[in-house]
Amino acid sequence: MNLQFWKKKDADKKVKKSTAREWLDAGLFAVVAATLIRTFLFEAYTIPTPSMEKSLLVNDFLFVSKMHYGARIPMTPISFPFVHHTMPLTGGKSYSEAVQWDYKRLPGFGTVERYDDVVFNYPQDNADNGFDRPVDKKENYIKRCVGIPGDTIEIKNKRLYVNGKKGYDPAYRQYNYDVRAVNGTAVNAAILEEKGLYPVSPEYSLTVYSLTDQEVKELNQIPNIKITAFDKADSNANLACFPRKIQDILRWNEDNYGPIYIPKKGVTIPLNKINLLMYQMVIEEYENHTLTANENNIMIDGKVATSYTFEMDYYWLMGDNRHNSADSRFWGFVPEDHVVGKAWFIWFSYEKSLWNVRWNRLFRGIKSLEE
Repeated sequence: MNLQFWKKKDADKKVKKSTAREWLDAGLFAVVAATLIRTFLFEAYTIPTPSMEKSLLVNDFLFVSKMHYGARIPMTPISFPFVHHTMPLTGGKSYSEAVQWDYKRLPGFGTVERYDDVVFNYPQDNADNGFDRPVDKKENYIKRCVGIPGDTIEIKNKRLYVNGKKGYDPAYRQYNYDVRAVNGTAVNAAILEEKGLYPVSPEYSLTVYSLTDQEVKELNQIPNIKITAFDKADSNANLACFPRKIQDILRWNEDNYGPIYIPKKGVTIPLNKINLLMYQMVIEEYENHTLTANENNIMIDGKVATSYTFEMDYYWLMGDNRHNSADSRFWGFVPEDHVVGKAWFIWFSYEKSLWNVRWNRLFRGIKSLEE
């Protein structure tokens, strides 16, 4: 006797999904899974500029680990999948600022260490230079971290010093040189191209090359070639250096810079007219305080301040191509909430076209390429 006579005859039959529905479900699952991986585990990134050459090359495709420093919880969670800040083809924002979350980071394997290759959001990507994006939607950059919170950085005659001691010199660190024939004319380009050397800006000069120490030694062995280093004197100020407002006083440049202290969370410093301008962006832009100053007083949030306690950790990042890198020497400190992740390994790389694959760089860890 059937005691379940009240059930419909076809109730135990599964409703078969249409092919379109199956594809839709699979697509949604793929998008969600890929978004979670991209947000919390690792993300693909392409080297767009030569500022890290020849440690990292233009058209290196690498994976950036979010796990090493701990994944950053999205601060702008409403966003079009797989697009950073601008919609392809149509242009315009790929995100909505209707919901904004405070900065939080999951536990990671460790923290940013000196000389790590770090991907981060460009700190000065704001209304002052024509943009006003949330932190996690600013442009992605990659540089070497040469200073961690609490360090004091200085560059003397091109040499990096960290806390008064000589810092790490990457094997592929480069500087600009003027390379000419001994009679003053440009060297036959074919001779240098055989060594993989090309002018920095061929539209402006055919004689300026970025060279490593090893390349300088090799070129010095070629007869009838004269190599002259571009050295900036200690007194030759670059008014574009950070902080711009007082470079007429400090007179720093790319080759002679600092000393400058890198803010560390919880550390209190005394304030004066000079260092106030060094840390003005930290206080106003990154830690969101109101700052005013006159001849008599410094006011923070409407109260007289003779000192300031930092609320976040900061980093100092520089490119290995030292004369062709827009880095902390020009835009200052990188806050911890701007750190995206650690450059992990290269999965693809090509030189001038997709057919010119750099086979020796494929699936190589970043550290192994720098040794």
